[in-house]
Amino acid sequence: MAASGSSGSRADNGYGSQQPRRRKGPGALATAYLVIYNVVMTAGWLVIAVGLVRAYLAKGSYHSLYYSIEKPLKFFQTGALLEILHCAFGIVPSSVVLTAFQVMSRVFLTWAVTHSVKEVQSEDSVLLFVVAWTITEIIRYSFYTFSLLNHLPYLIKWARYTLFIVLYPMGVSGELLTIYAALPFVRQSGLYSISLPNKYNFSFDYYTFLILVMISYIPIFPQLYFHMLHQRRKVLCHTEEHKKSE
Repeated sequence: MAASGSSGSRADNGYGSQQPRRRKGPGALATAYLVIYNVVMTAGWLVIAVGLVRAYLAKGSYHSLYYSIEKPLKFFQTGALLEILHCAFGIVPSSVVLTAFQVMSRVFLTWAVTHSVKEVQSEDSVLLFVVAWTITEIIRYSFYTFSLLNHLPYLIKWARYTLFIVLYPMGVSGELLTIYAALPFVRQSGLYSISLPNKYNFSFDYYTFLILVMISYIPIFPQLYFHMLHQRRKVLCHTEEHKKSE
């Protein structure tokens, strides 16, 4: 569940991409801020990538690598909330609602599922989405940085519009499997659930809510995935035609 403007907002659940709407770019001050933001976020996800590799080499196993990158993952994934403000203040030409939905879905999985249900943190499915997110975000923030500087290498552009073909299904699979693994623990503990009677006469079943979240992937995933495939053809074919014309 989780996009992209040319300078720091999302448009694709983090795994693919969407063409930014054509409009006048941000001013010099906003551009400088966005460059710094995207450089910091690129560096942050590189720290996570290095942490994963170092932990794997030290342990000789890919099991339970989450604990080695838990803190930077929470910090930099939560830092993406600023992208909602970027849209709200108009320095990035993307939908506030769409960006908020996509950012919050990642933050939700980070805090309300993986952090809150300790038992799932050792699941291999967590590593599945963490690796997908990490590769995606390194490419995504690099793409934004170089785009803002008007010096976008073709390799980064190609990676941005190609690797989602594998990374998106990989990330979604990890997310779904992690939520599924959390269900029995949520049901047993009554985590975040509110039962009647209470003075507000309101009830909430977090277990059922997580099931509904999983079901929501069914209509959303195919639409986003095929949309991104369309965008890939559109962008990369345009690039090839531009090269030939030169």
